[in-house]
Amino acid sequence: MKSAAPHHAAAAHQGPIEWRHLLKWLREDGLISEDEARRTETRIASAHSAQHPLQRLAVVGVTRAADGHLLDAEALAEWLAQRSGLDYFRIDPLKVEVGKVADVMSAAYAERHRVLPVQVTAAEVVVATAEPFVRDWVSEVERQTRKRVRLVLASPAEIARYTGEFFALAKSVRAANKAGGSAGLQSFEQLVELGKGNKQLDANDQGVVQVVDWLWQYAFDQRASDIHLEPRREQGVIRFRIDGVLHPVYQLPLGVMNAMTARIKLLGRMDVVERRRPQDGRIKTVKPGAGGASGARGDEVEMRLSTLPTAFGEKLVMRIFDPESTVKDLSALGFAAHDAQRWEALTRRPHGIVLVTGPTGSGKTTTLYATLKRLATEEVNVSTVEDPIEMIEPAFNQTQVQPQLDLDFAQGLRALMRQDPDIIMVGEIRDLATAEMAVQAALTGHLVFSTLHTNDAPSAVMRLMELGIPPYLISATVLGVLAQRLVRTLCPACKQPLPKEEVASSREQLADIVKPWQVSGGYRPYQPVGCVDCRMTGYRGRMGLYELLSVTEAFKDKVSREPKMEALRAQGVADGMRPLRLAGAAKVAEGVTTLDEVLAATPPLA
Repeated sequence: MKSAAPHHAAAAHQGPIEWRHLLKWLREDGLISEDEARRTETRIASAHSAQHPLQRLAVVGVTRAADGHLLDAEALAEWLAQRSGLDYFRIDPLKVEVGKVADVMSAAYAERHRVLPVQVTAAEVVVATAEPFVRDWVSEVERQTRKRVRLVLASPAEIARYTGEFFALAKSVRAANKAGGSAGLQSFEQLVELGKGNKQLDANDQGVVQVVDWLWQYAFDQRASDIHLEPRREQGVIRFRIDGVLHPVYQLPLGVMNAMTARIKLLGRMDVVERRRPQDGRIKTVKPGAGGASGARGDEVEMRLSTLPTAFGEKLVMRIFDPESTVKDLSALGFAAHDAQRWEALTRRPHGIVLVTGPTGSGKTTTLYATLKRLATEEVNVSTVEDPIEMIEPAFNQTQVQPQLDLDFAQGLRALMRQDPDIIMVGEIRDLATAEMAVQAALTGHLVFSTLHTNDAPSAVMRLMELGIPPYLISATVLGVLAQRLVRTLCPACKQPLPKEEVASSREQLADIVKPWQVSGGYRPYQPVGCVDCRMTGYRGRMGLYELLSVTEAFKDKVSREPKMEALRAQGVADGMRPLRLAGAAKVAEGVTTLDEVLAATPPLA
């Protein structure tokens, strides 16, 4: 939110704004030239539109006199806020308590006056408007709410969009809660049973459907990777994981959350009545407004469902797998050119074992899927054994581990060996039986990909030995090990260069954490600032840091003669391996992320 002092000429204006007023004020403030004002007037006068004047100016295009850049809708709204003496407000739906703001006024009232409540405190109501000089409604709202109204200026497009969304959501929640009654709902079936013979059943049922649909669309819009529905003692809480960090989104009555959970379980073909044991399911849905027909390629999004009984009810987590963001090429994943070439060479080998290591949530599956996607041509048979299948990929033959049927990784891999595979992906090597089958597959001419949970690349070799694989078999089959971590990347919209007086100390700090390595080349550090685009965190999106160990003849000799961590790590470095922290330092020097992110994500150099 940006504040500004009132502008006397604008403050004297009364009533709705017209585009001619805006052009006059832009010219008076020196933002546009006389010639640009005349050209804009000609263009806009010939185009009849019911849009707000700010939007009309943004559509026809107004060129700023200072730099020749176009003034977009946001820049125009910020300027008008400053001119009218109001704070400029970017509406962040994750920070708006929809239930509270929807109680301030009706949807019809908000639409009629083109305003939207965005914050409610004990003393005041903050209301967003795009008409700063229309205030005849303020006294009425203050009288009804018994609170002071504080006006802020927001984009008319945002006000129109979120007015529809906020009030529709609040209405759906109220309808669903009313269906549950004072006792709350225990399952979706009870919602149906409760409504039998009740004329309001269809409306109430639709309320739950609308809340669930809103939840999914909202999660897609916010780039969420996970949706958490968490029952608490007094209410249900919805949280989204965005760029690895959980954000509270909405609070619901427990009855509504129970009904939502039951509906989602129903769609995921899970046992709706069973609430005492964990369950897994899967839903495929379509992104609204993703372009083209609803079934168009790229519009489909898969969600993996997991329920867990907790002290206050059944918790549901939905992990979102969007093909557009999940299966990426190597450059999009964050591979440096040095590592990308070596990884490409490893994955093109005809047979052997390639391992990807790292903790849970470090992006191992994304890397494997992106790699297999490149390798899965019509000439090869790519088969996987996973637990669970993260995302359905038509180019692969995917098998789900089912322990209750005695189908574990080792059994699944044994079965795959009889399916004439060329490339095999095993979800994880957890025990000696799976490791032995992977080695056997590699020895018989197959390329095997798998994952391990180790801190760095050389540790994977030691882990295989600990499981019971002899060093000579490791040398004969393992081609390479990729260790990885995820770090948040700085928001391109708001990141700023580090102040000059802090650059030298920052470089010294970076040099200290990478010793005995040295940082060479350019150094362009940036710092996070925070804007609405990045949820005021300063970060938007994540990228991988990689440590690639190639198994050379010299490394094989170390495995056979001196299988110690220090010796293996030293040989890996001699063969071209760059440690994770060094990879992170390079990204800091490039201004992609920050030192704090790298320190939190990577192990220290030995």
